[in-house]
Amino acid sequence: MTVHLSSLPEVEIPDITITELILRRVDEVPDRVALVDGPADRSYTYAQLRDLIHSAAGGLAARGIGPGSVVGLMAPNVPEYALVFHGVAVAGGTVTTINPTYGAEEVEFQLRDAGASMLVTIPMFLETAKAAADAVGIEDVFVIGEAEGAPSVLELLGDPIEQVPVDTAEHIVVLPYSSGTTGLPKGVMLTHRNLVANILQTEGTMSYDDHEVGFAVLPFFHIYGMQVLMNFLLSQGATVVTMPRFDLPVALDLCQRWGVTRFFAVPPIVLALAKQPMVDDYDLSSVKQVFSGAAPLGAELAAEAAERIGCDVVQGYGMTELSPVSHAALESGYRPGSVGVTVANTECRIIDPDTGEDAADGEEGELWIRGPQVMKGYLNNAEATAATIDDDGWLHTGDVAKVDADGHFYIVDRVKELIKYKGFQVPPAELEALLLTHPAVADVAVIGIPDVEAGELPKAFAVLKPGAEASAEDLQAHVAEHLASYKQVRIVEFVDEIPKSPSGKILRRLLRDQS
Repeated sequence: MTVHLSSLPEVEIPDITITELILRRVDEVPDRVALVDGPADRSYTYAQLRDLIHSAAGGLAARGIGPGSVVGLMAPNVPEYALVFHGVAVAGGTVTTINPTYGAEEVEFQLRDAGASMLVTIPMFLETAKAAADAVGIEDVFVIGEAEGAPSVLELLGDPIEQVPVDTAEHIVVLPYSSGTTGLPKGVMLTHRNLVANILQTEGTMSYDDHEVGFAVLPFFHIYGMQVLMNFLLSQGATVVTMPRFDLPVALDLCQRWGVTRFFAVPPIVLALAKQPMVDDYDLSSVKQVFSGAAPLGAELAAEAAERIGCDVVQGYGMTELSPVSHAALESGYRPGSVGVTVANTECRIIDPDTGEDAADGEEGELWIRGPQVMKGYLNNAEATAATIDDDGWLHTGDVAKVDADGHFYIVDRVKELIKYKGFQVPPAELEALLLTHPAVADVAVIGIPDVEAGELPKAFAVLKPGAEASAEDLQAHVAEHLASYKQVRIVEFVDEIPKSPSGKILRRLLRDQS
């Protein structure tokens, strides 16, 4: 067995909750702005954030939220996201983070699967939220802000309480949903220890000073935004500038106005920074680093953006099931095209998918990871858990990697079928199952095809039933009725048959080669 160990020093993982970790610097910097709504210029200091979290926890506990309770949080990036998230955590409950652009059917599925008893959203998404809540029998729906038909989260504030005792190694504090290596979305069970460990593991790859300002537009409902932008930055005592939806000129103005030092991005945003002329109209001299994640970033694009902005543009690697970071670029010695080095307390193997044996030095293979950041498992899905984490604790990522002699890892391909559209997971199986409900479709397969801006575009190959007629627009409209915008089929090609193996498995590689 060839195990690649982290070159970084081991870190001690204390027995504390994630909220204790993110509030660890409050007494040092009580009056520093912790979170600001960039477009609205509304903010909370660290002292205010701490007080509000504990008041929210008291109010939630008074309403019956505690160990065993799940609260759905369906909102874009606003300061109150952290207030609700950590209020639930202090009360001893569990948060399930929901994509606010989901349709009612998708929200209903997640609420039902997670066993949620309360839902928090914003006025813009209240209609969808209530439709989903009604379908699963949830009566308590609150809004961040004000709206007719639902009470404000301010009504959740009550007498402050301290952290409800929980077993940090076992208690599920958050249930984000991921498609894993394939299939439909599954609840990823992440404990306090998972989240705390990963923040401390990641600290070793970067050096934050006492006046950092992080730009947080990548969604908090996604593990990257939740952990790296919200929890990590708060744990460092940084100021977190939130933005609910990416808009380039607004983002550039906020960076200039707040003196952003850490700009977190995904490849489509890096592309905009590299190519859009308007970037030159703003002063981005405060930015020390652009950090990209969620999807592979090409070395050439990173170099172009770095030259344009005048700072390093680097990337890391992770997945929801890893809380999420397993690899990150070092602040010195970054290698273009790599996802950096293995974070502390983490082991890796590279497995030849054909032989099941460890790949030879320098050879490619599936990346396996073991460490304290590995999820507890998938909610109510022992079969999927066993298919992802083996008996020895190795998580099989489904991504093909290689490592150089100095321990820098490169993600070169994907074993798994998941499509990455602008950093979001699009499971082909979900699209295929939906398209097969169209009355004209006899068979279908969905793959991702490369795209410079989006990373990959979902493309459907459809076989029509004899005598049936349907256009590409018809099939796209059928998907649009049921799924979020990022899951839409962008291209449709009609074919006579779908290539399959003798066992009936879709031969996606043939379709990719054909495209």
